[in-house]
Amino acid sequence: MNLQHEIERLYALDTAELKYDPLVGDVCSEVLRSLNHGLIRAAQPDGAGGWQVNSWVKHGILLLFRMGKMVDMSSNDIFRFFDKDTLDTKRITIDDGIRVVPGGSTIRTGAFISPGVICMPPMYINIGAWIGADTMVDSHALVGTCAQIGSRVHISAAAQIGGVLEPAGARPVIIEDEVLVGGNCGVYEGVRVCRRAVLGSGVILNASTPVYDLVNQAILRSTSDKPLEIPEGAVVVAGARTVQSEWGSQHGLSVSTPLIVKYRDEKTDARTALEGALR
Repeated sequence: MNLQHEIERLYALDTAELKYDPLVGDVCSEVLRSLNHGLIRAAQPDGAGGWQVNSWVKHGILLLFRMGKMVDMSSNDIFRFFDKDTLDTKRITIDDGIRVVPGGSTIRTGAFISPGVICMPPMYINIGAWIGADTMVDSHALVGTCAQIGSRVHISAAAQIGGVLEPAGARPVIIEDEVLVGGNCGVYEGVRVCRRAVLGSGVILNASTPVYDLVNQAILRSTSDKPLEIPEGAVVVAGARTVQSEWGSQHGLSVSTPLIVKYRDEKTDARTALEGALR
């Protein structure tokens, strides 16, 4: 079947029509199979240095939500879970080459996880996420719906990579190859962190966050047609800027602001190098 065509056709139907369509079960099965094997992605490199959003893939995921029926997914009488029958956990075997350390982590079906990925407990990876080889998702970290994570990335403990399904045309969060996301960071609303960037602990990035580049004396912002992008190799730390109003100045107030304090050098590379023995 032409999966994109069938997804868009079914997505346009109302729920009453959808449930009686003879192809809907096959299409939902193929969406999950293709997502799980990395054959389709919510966004992908466009070959020209940017990224292409595949809205139809997110429409396919939304079809799974629409068609799912609530079922009991409990493993026993203590661990009780209830979710839609189309959104099970991902089936992983030893042959997949993924390390899932014991301790309460979950990967939802429809997430693509490359060989060499390490999952430290407890962590969660949601449907539509795509994670490249040799990346580590550390304890208490979240990789949200449709987030695109590159290879050799370290998502540190308690970091949050936001997800997006609606609006379908919105770009998901993109973390490119060899990025270090520090502990307690939050990256949301389609922000793109370009390759080899470093986010220091506690940095929060979203669509309304201005980032002050101290090296180039520039202010980076999202626009109506382009989400915020952190440049390649940038080292970002949590900073603050003074509130300019008279009342704010009177009370010594400031707001948190990410700062680019440098770009990667040999010292940064040494401090952020991945430990091969862990892999």
